[in-house]
Order: sequence, then C-alpha cells, then structure tokens
Amino acid sequence: MLAGHAVPAAAQMASDPTVTLEAASDERRRGLDWSDGDPVLRGTVSVPVAQGLSLDGAATTLWGSNRHGDADAVIDLGATYMRQLGGWRLSAEGRYHLFPGASGANGDGWGYGEVGAIAGFSLGPASMDLAARYAPRQSAIGGDNLYLSASSAVGIPGTPLTLSGHVGHSSGDVRDAPRATRLRPDGGYWDHGVALDWYRGRWSAGLRYANSSIDGPASRHAGASLIARVGLTL
Repeated sequence: MLAGHAVPAAAQMASDPTVTLEAASDERRRGLDWSDGDPVLRGTVSVPVAQGLSLDGAATTLWGSNRHGDADAVIDLGATYMRQLGGWRLSAEGRYHLFPGASGANGDGWGYGEVGAIAGFSLGPASMDLAARYAPRQSAIGGDNLYLSASSAVGIPGTPLTLSGHVGHSSGDVRDAPRATRLRPDGGYWDHGVALDWYRGRWSAGLRYANSSIDGPASRHAGASLIARVGLTL
C-alpha cells in the first residue's frame, strides 16, 4: 500500500479482504510526481480468491496530470500470487494502469500493463524485498520499461513505528521519445526514498522522503520531496 516501499509482512499475507482509504500530500511513484504536486485521495482493495492468490485494485485522484495526458485519476487493476517458503516470500504479479480523463475517450492510448516478481525475507521485525517489474513494449509508454528495486523495512521495537527505505533503477528501450518520457523523462535513472510510518489498529500515518537522479529540465516534479499521508483500513 506504500508505493515503492516495503510493508509489514502481516499486511502482505492477509487472508481476508482489505479496503484502505488514504489521503496524501502528493502522488509520487519511482521518484516521479504523478499528480503535479497536488494532494491526492486513494482507495485500495485486495480480495483473496484462493490460497496465495488475490485480486487487487486501486484508484487515485490525479487532478489533470500533465505526465499522463491530463488524466483525472489512475486506476490500477491486477492480481498477486504469493508463496511462503520458510522465511522467504515469493510473489508474482500483473498490473494494468488505466487513466480516466486522459486525452482521448476514456483515456484510450494511455493505459499500459506490467508484470513483476518479488522475493522477500523476514527476520523478526525486519524484512527485505528484491523486485523486478517489466512493462513490455507498448505505444503508451514509447517502448518498454524495466524497474529493479531493493527495499527494506523494520518495526521499531516498543513503538507503533516502521522505518523503511528503497532504491530503484528504471531503464528500457525507446521507440517513441515523447511517450517514453512518461516513465523515463531523462532516460535511465535511479530513485530512492525513506519513510517513517505509524500503525495503530485500523489507522496509519507517515512521512516519506523521495528523490531521483534526474537532473536538468527533466527534473521538474522529479526532485527531492517530502510527502505526508494518513490512512484507514476497513
């Protein structure tokens, strides 16, 4: 539920349907601002349908995102399959991203899909995840896109706080340069961030620092940012 960051293992292995409502001061993914610096509202749902398999969906307001054809929102739909092998969590996932309100009827021509694989390990209150996510060649993103990342999280003993961080790298082939700038505005680049989150019952809140290696004119909405959020899980 925290894009680009590890979440507590218990949340990842939930066996019941979960719904989360969240407000955040910005929507930033892989170091890139998707909401042009505006606050967002987000709703997510995860529904287990079989042992280890869940269907997932999320809707986030974008308020006319310049990065995504003036889209008013992004809807993420997909599925996740997870296996626990000893201390390891192995996951495979597929996602499709829709952009209602983008240029063209129903955002046609702006949606794109990606698949991913994640290997995670937990030791006491700490966890670490290595992930690869790949968007095959699609006209909507001007080529293909590969995102490799490593993330970690640790619960601070005796407190409701979790400290997490991540580093990631985006790369890919460019067939249509203007469209490729959606996900890679300056070619291949690194992003990184740290977050401090508070969990108490159904409530959560947090602060996240995000930054990227993108420089020059392309760094607009891709530089250092501090993001606040508050959420409620039903």
